[in-house]
Amino acid sequence: MKVGVFGGTFDPIHLGHLIIAEQCREQAKLDQVRFVPSARPPHKLDQEISAFDRRSDMIQLAIAGHRAFRVDELEKGRPGPSFTADTLAELQQSDPDAELSLIIGSDCLPDLPTWHDPVRIVKQASLLVTARPGWDIWSPEQLRTAIKLPSEIPLHMQVISIPLIDIASRDLRRRVSEARSIRYFVPSAVAAYIADKGMYKG
Repeated sequence: MKVGVFGGTFDPIHLGHLIIAEQCREQAKLDQVRFVPSARPPHKLDQEISAFDRRSDMIQLAIAGHRAFRVDELEKGRPGPSFTADTLAELQQSDPDAELSLIIGSDCLPDLPTWHDPVRIVKQASLLVTARPGWDIWSPEQLRTAIKLPSEIPLHMQVISIPLIDIASRDLRRRVSEARSIRYFVPSAVAAYIADKGMYKG
């Protein structure tokens, strides 16, 4: 089974995330895309994020009805920062026959060398790189050099063509806090959930 791993805070999940996931599923011929909400993202340890269960609930609402999409809450009970290398290892251990692909934006690719154990990441999963507005896409050679990947270790990387839709969760949180509309930025069920729970009002 070919499995796409889509990690993030998803605070909240929006249509940009869903377009990325669907285009990766289609173009990389994935059997499944697993949305993995981060419990304690290392780059946001000093920031306040919404409760894990609420972010997971919003993903469930957003992907309802899509047979190839699912939420994986494996990071929920893990102590310490949520490192991608550890998540991939846990996914591989629970499903040894799965062929893993990590979904990553071109804006995050230059940061990959600073992530925890980037060599272990690319050894465990191929990379599905999606374009982000204003960001060039690194070549495999650039990435290999940046993470100091030994020549004998293969690097599998595929560029996924998607519409350059510039939606950011932080902007949606600000919109809600300013009592502005997020209609057509998020699925209607997610918008209703945010309103019902009084999220992002602070």
